[in-house]
Amino acid sequence: MSYLDNPILDTDSYKASHWLQYPPGTDATFFYVESRGGTYESTVFFGLQAVLKSRLGRPVTHADVDAARDFFAAHGEPFNDPGWRRIVDVHGGRLPVRIRAVPEGSVVPTHQALVTIESTDPAAAWLPSYLETLLLRLWYPVTVSTISWQARRTILQYLEKTSDDPAGQIAFKLHDFGARGVSSAESAGLGGMAHLVNFMGTDTVSGVLAARVFYGEPMAGYSIPAAEHSTITSWGREHEVDAYRNMLKRFAKPGGLVAVVSDSYDIYHAITEHWGKTLREEVIASGATLIVRPDSGEPVEVVHRCLSLLNDAFGSTANSKGFRVLNHVRVIQGDGVNPESIRAILERITGAGYSADNLAFGMGGALLQKLTRDTQKFALKCSAARIDGAWRDVWKDPVTDQGKISKRGRMTLVRHREYGSYRTVALPDDAVSLAPADLEPGWEEAMVTVWENGELVRDWTFAEVRERAAAGR
Repeated sequence: MSYLDNPILDTDSYKASHWLQYPPGTDATFFYVESRGGTYESTVFFGLQAVLKSRLGRPVTHADVDAARDFFAAHGEPFNDPGWRRIVDVHGGRLPVRIRAVPEGSVVPTHQALVTIESTDPAAAWLPSYLETLLLRLWYPVTVSTISWQARRTILQYLEKTSDDPAGQIAFKLHDFGARGVSSAESAGLGGMAHLVNFMGTDTVSGVLAARVFYGEPMAGYSIPAAEHSTITSWGREHEVDAYRNMLKRFAKPGGLVAVVSDSYDIYHAITEHWGKTLREEVIASGATLIVRPDSGEPVEVVHRCLSLLNDAFGSTANSKGFRVLNHVRVIQGDGVNPESIRAILERITGAGYSADNLAFGMGGALLQKLTRDTQKFALKCSAARIDGAWRDVWKDPVTDQGKISKRGRMTLVRHREYGSYRTVALPDDAVSLAPADLEPGWEEAMVTVWENGELVRDWTFAEVRERAAAGR
């Protein structure tokens, strides 16, 4: 047993003392998760299933309790040894909580309950709070998926304006370059997988594997052969064209794609002389599509100029919407890419008459790392406690920050069948969900039970998640 795999120790230190802090007679608590606003007005809910499977997928054992007891004794915190022993002895180590959530892939406005967590054993009312640390980490895949989804909306807007096949183009228009820029392999897996909810292009292997392990998707993303600076510059500047020719010989196949970083020295010289003259006929004869990658400079200006030079060298064809589509070549911009620069680049090139078909993006740190829990202001809060047999609303209302007012009472989320709008509404005392008679006409429950007493009871497939996110519902 590893300390790092012990679910009892996957918490904040002060949580170990909280079982002694609730009022006497407390035998149930109810918590919820929401985005309290932030950069975007809606979030794409994703990743809870992965968090549950990875962190709570095995029962707690007496060995786990022993290790946690000894750790907290040395660490300076009291430890609920009897409470954890009871979970092992009475529940077989399976945690007595119920977790309900919106279906993964749902696009839900901020300020709505996305998840609820409640205790199911009167002797373990303290447990939902104890789990806050590991459960709230779902903010990360939700936020990555949201950023990626918003980028998809932007790119699709320009494709619909300038492309003959927007639906066929969108899946590979934003490639995940973020694996090396994240804080851990776990982040690469969760974040890389979250991006794949919206796109199918990635170089983050961990994300593809995470989708396989946690959502049963055999192959969630794809990549292509591509050069990096070391594989180009190792030939020497005087043999730059030979490095490019080698890429064509090795990887350029009819109908295939090959990406070559071309700015190790002078991107404009590489396009006009090497690609546009020396290798032009070889590119055309290969039957492949060459993807030129600039990797420095001011993105809006560089992309526009690269497209113009490639148009001069290879020509273009006007599509049915009157926009130019380059022959034989494309561009991928992977430097300085973020939601704002994506829009600025697309506005520039489409304004110059080039279809968005000509361009793909690679996004790294801005996709998987340049975000925090406050990007969408995620919080997990207690909203109700049952004390001496009666439910009591619980909430915070700090005078210094009205944005941190929390919700009160037991709650669920409902959705309007026709309009797709959401509302967080109260639950009757001790009810798990709303009965049909409790729902207003046109409204339906938007939450389902996904986890109960240590068991995953709803296992979403990646295809279901993708379909839901693409529909924006």
